[in-house]
Amino acid sequence: MPSSNTQLHESVEVATVPEQPSWQIKLLYDGECPLCVREVNFLRKRDAGRRKVAFVDIAEDDYTPSSHGGVDFETAMGRIHAVLPDGTVIKNVEVFRRVYEILGMGWIYAATKLPVIGWIVDTLYEIWADWRLALTGRPDLATIMSDRQKRIECNTTGRCRLNDDDD
Repeated sequence: MPSSNTQLHESVEVATVPEQPSWQIKLLYDGECPLCVREVNFLRKRDAGRRKVAFVDIAEDDYTPSSHGGVDFETAMGRIHAVLPDGTVIKNVEVFRRVYEILGMGWIYAATKLPVIGWIVDTLYEIWADWRLALTGRPDLATIMSDRQKRIECNTTGRCRLNDDDD
C-alpha cells in the first residue's frame, strides 16, 4: 500500500479521434457539362458558404478517385455520385434527394420517395444520364476519356503532340 507521500501516476492514452469533415455530402460533378455547372452554381448559392456540400469537379485533371469514395472518372461521368462523411457512395437521383435535403430544400424531391413517382423520376434520370453528353453537345465518353488521358500524360511527361496530324 503506498504511503500518503507517494503519488500514483496513471498513464492515460489519448485516442485521436478522426476529425469529422465539415461537409455533410461531397458532390461529384462534371465541370465541363453546362447543365451540371448551372445546377452546381444554384446549389452553391443555396449552401451560402456553410460548406455543407463539398463540390468536386471530376473533370479536373487532378481528380483522384481514392479521395472520393473510389469513384473513378469514367464511372462518375456515367451517373452523378456523391460521398457521405462515412465513405458511403450514393448515386443517381438519391444524390439530388440528399443534397437538397441537406440544403433545406428536401421538399423539392420529397415526392420522389413515393414508389411510383420515385420509379418514374429514376427512369427519367437514367435516360437523361445516357444522353447527357450528346444533349449538351459534347463528344462521346470514349473520346472524352481518350482526350483526358492524353492531356494527363502530356502534363505528366511534359512532352506533348499538338494534334494527330504531326506525323
